Amino acid sequence: MMMAGFGSVLSGCVNVTAPDKPIVIELNINIRQEVIYRLSQDAENTIKENEGVF
Repeated sequence: MMMAGFGSVLSGCVNVTAPDKPIVIELNINIRQEVIYRLSQDAENTIKENEGVF
């Protein structure tokens, strides 16, 4: 009898419902440093290739 009561406790029900609002994930990614570095490298290469112009 005790086992029947214990078994009913373990067979519970789990309800999962979807949220009303969409899930929002905010990503703040800073790519400015990489872009500036690349532009700096390109400028340096251009100056080296065209020393007479500068």
